[in-house]
Amino acid sequence: MDDTINTTAEAHEGSALPKRRDVHTTDTPATRPEVLPESVTKTPVEAKSPAQWAYERLILYIQQFEEQLDSEEEVAMGFAGGEAGVLRIEGMGYFDPDIITFYGQDLEGMKTQLIQHVSQLSVVLTAMPKEDEAEEPRRIGFRLVRELDEA
Repeated sequence: MDDTINTTAEAHEGSALPKRRDVHTTDTPATRPEVLPESVTKTPVEAKSPAQWAYERLILYIQQFEEQLDSEEEVAMGFAGGEAGVLRIEGMGYFDPDIITFYGQDLEGMKTQLIQHVSQLSVVLTAMPKEDEAEEPRRIGFRLVRELDEA
């Protein structure tokens, strides 16, 4: 709690905005407290489908995860609760009202796509060595945030 005094309208607006909080055991948290980007908050949560809302929040988590990676790593996703393995994330999308999809490659380089209902969403972000030693690591989270901002 802080000592800021808000009008009733400001307090009501603030209570309606999405919030996020993370607590960690280390001095350097994996995620930082932040004001969510306007691209995420300009449309009220009630006006978004469950798929769009999950998609936007996943983008922010992926981007912040990528901020922790070194130049030899890229983000990948493990499939929770299944034997499908790991997917190097190369794209992400949603299909209203309730489907999220991830595009990429598995560990053998085969094209892979995960299609998941938002009620079953369980994603494990993991670091894996970048694919090509000569290239810069691909940062899908930053590309996805840029696309949100342009939409």
